[in-house]
Amino acid sequence: MRIARFSKDDTPHYAFVQKDGSDGKDYLVELDGYPLGPRPVSPTGKRYALDSDGIRLLAPVLPSKVYGLAKNYEAHARYMHDKGQSDVEHAPAEMVIFSKPSTSVIGPDDPIVLPSFSHDMNFEPEVAVVIGTVTKNVDVAHAMDHVLGFTCVNDVTLRDLQGSDPTWTRAKGFDTACPLGPWIETGLDWKDAHISFTLNGKAVPAASGTPATRIPGIPHHVAGIPSFATLLPGDVIMTGTPNASGHLDPGDEAVVHVEGIGSLRNVVVRG
Repeated sequence: MRIARFSKDDTPHYAFVQKDGSDGKDYLVELDGYPLGPRPVSPTGKRYALDSDGIRLLAPVLPSKVYGLAKNYEAHARYMHDKGQSDVEHAPAEMVIFSKPSTSVIGPDDPIVLPSFSHDMNFEPEVAVVIGTVTKNVDVAHAMDHVLGFTCVNDVTLRDLQGSDPTWTRAKGFDTACPLGPWIETGLDWKDAHISFTLNGKAVPAASGTPATRIPGIPHHVAGIPSFATLLPGDVIMTGTPNASGHLDPGDEAVVHVEGIGSLRNVVVRG
């Protein structure tokens, strides 16, 4: 099942995304409430094609917090080391966690704004976990029971600030630094979800990979984070980029693709 958040004539709504067998197009089936809340939701009877006038996809959730995980793929740990951005060549045994504020979240086709104080913005394509229930002190075996689904995320990073800011607050927490979308997929087999990236319409093979190569697997981090911070419905865990990242300039079109979910497109503009 796919769950989307969309705007119709500037009013936000939630919807199931369903493919019509007659024309093969995706349609938004509007819901009468918030699908992550305590009250069951149901269709309102209204349906819209994704390309209808006045329809715009939004970030699929408004998280209270976004956590990111760094250097948990061996290939990306080596890439960061080779670029001089890390003293550690291999994925560390302990979790390396950072956060992004809710104000960094944007949706599909929203602009990524390169701040005036940075000259080296990087893309990092990832699959993101969306939490479905209040989660605190869970074990690894039951961690995924608290996950609603998955979406695409671009962990946009100001690489020139990252080295001078040990907490990565400015480097990863600036406005528009967390594009999410296009929707939440609840039935994804995360181990086989191939992550890829295109820059200005051209594939970047070095940025691809699958979560199956994470160290450790996603359930370990879904269990690890609520050992110190309660996760709320709609909160997001970015699970790390599987391989190399790369530079973004104003005017660039950045597209994250996760097999089984879809594509998340954003264009960079100068702030």
